[in-house]
Amino acid sequence: MSSWGDSLKISVFGESHGKGIGVVIDGLPAGVRLDMEGIYLQMSRRAPGKDKTATPRLEKDIPQVLSGLLDNTTTGAPLCAVIENTNTRSGDYGNIMSCPRPGHADYTGNIRYGGFNDISGGGHFSGRLTAPIVFAGSVCRQILAEKGIRIAAHIASIGNVNDIRFDPVDIPSELIDRLNVSTFALIDQSAEEKMRAEVEQCRMNLDSIGGTVECAVTGLPAGVGSPMFYGIEGVISSIVFGIPAVKGIEFGAGFDAAKMKGSQDNDEFYYDGDTVRTRTNNHGGILGGISSGMPVIFRAALKPTPSIGKQQNTVDLVKHQDAKLEIHGRHDPCIVPRAVPVIESAAAVAVANLMMQVNKL
Repeated sequence: MSSWGDSLKISVFGESHGKGIGVVIDGLPAGVRLDMEGIYLQMSRRAPGKDKTATPRLEKDIPQVLSGLLDNTTTGAPLCAVIENTNTRSGDYGNIMSCPRPGHADYTGNIRYGGFNDISGGGHFSGRLTAPIVFAGSVCRQILAEKGIRIAAHIASIGNVNDIRFDPVDIPSELIDRLNVSTFALIDQSAEEKMRAEVEQCRMNLDSIGGTVECAVTGLPAGVGSPMFYGIEGVISSIVFGIPAVKGIEFGAGFDAAKMKGSQDNDEFYYDGDTVRTRTNNHGGILGGISSGMPVIFRAALKPTPSIGKQQNTVDLVKHQDAKLEIHGRHDPCIVPRAVPVIESAAAVAVANLMMQVNKL
């Protein structure tokens, strides 16, 4: 399935080297005026070809809205946007038609679809399909902003180089503003040089490297979400795991909570005027699957780009024998910087869907 959601539903379509890619968003409220320049800004943060940490494939990624918008205002009809693919080089993928790339979905996709899937550029499994997610998320984050809900993410790590984490209790609006327009989003900007050096070393060695992205949602009122199988963690995770390369996610203290005692992990309540808050935020803004009113904070782990220039061992599915593979084409030595707006956008779609579940959007 390439569809997600219930109260708010998105359906992503297209392939990396097809004529275009896009998304249909169903369930948006009518009468919301969208800032298209703001949407184009978020699209440009994800777009390739602008940085040495990314693939040199250059795509403008300007979405063409086909329906659901009139005078930049939502009509209530399904909102459909298409992004044209203009800079494809399918010939670079000729040698992987029968020899699947290690770490990529070439083999599993071949088995699942009987060899009929388009594997040029990764086809429907490509990271290029995150562009429609950013469009959908950009629309949702503007609607959420009207309710005082804001979303920001940053590069938490690349390889062994770390940024500092969000203050889990207090995330300044000025920091959110800065991260929302950054193409190399960091809290501690002094980490950029070391991160870039890490990526460049991998690029020069015909290799790639992974990392983590930390995302925060502020302004989400208490009482959103449901217990058991429709908790906030589950809803956010289900869309974040739809992003290619995401291999793990944790909320709040995450796996570190497994090392704590209850007296250390528990976040004590107190009144701030008439508002109930917690002095710490190990729970990441979520208790029992329901928002507590504190910032919702999670981190996603992204694996290294599987398409690397080094010779690798694989198999030949036609000859039924072991084979060697050298991958050609244009690939990201590190996808983490471009993944930041994608993670933000996935969170925006998830939170918008959750808000509609409780009639708060």
